Amino acid sequence: MEGFKVAIDPHYFIAIPLQASFKECFAKWQAELKNELSYKQWPHYMDLHITLKFLGSVDDSKLQRLKEELKIIEHNQAFSIDVGGLGTFGNPKNPRVIWVDVNKTGPLALLQQKVESQAENAGFDKENRAYRPHITLAKKWAGDFPSNISMEKIKAKFSNVQRMAVEEVVLYQIHPERSVKYEVIENFGLRR
Repeated sequence: MEGFKVAIDPHYFIAIPLQASFKECFAKWQAELKNELSYKQWPHYMDLHITLKFLGSVDDSKLQRLKEELKIIEHNQAFSIDVGGLGTFGNPKNPRVIWVDVNKTGPLALLQQKVESQAENAGFDKENRAYRPHITLAKKWAGDFPSNISMEKIKAKFSNVQRMAVEEVVLYQIHPERSVKYEVIENFGLRR
């Protein structure tokens, strides 16, 4: 059975896209951080987003059901959120992920719950972890933290906060082999 490959269904997630000006801003943050921190993965700035739900591997029939279920979120009102400031996941001395903070407002929490509920209606497992909105700038720590730099100093340097409009939700497909890994499959506009 040499050369035999098992077909794997593509992976997907649901997220809030960032407007171009925010992608460009956070790309500059990444460029500065790369000079000070060692990570294996720096997402392409075009891939920056706020995840609402990771779906994993999805077959075509389940994907169609999901698209139908998600149409209900188009009844949600558009809103604004504050984004900015840095946070980390993992050991503060060598955090596995560095991210931009996203203010978890009532409208954002409501939108995320609606996405979770509609995904569950389409047959996806419910996420049991608490929702922590963020924009990933780097992941997979790859070295020692420089002794002359503290994470607190870095966080202070990137502390400005900006207001961002949330006007749509996007279903993305993941293409791990590409430089820009996330492809828009469907947009769901919020009411303005």
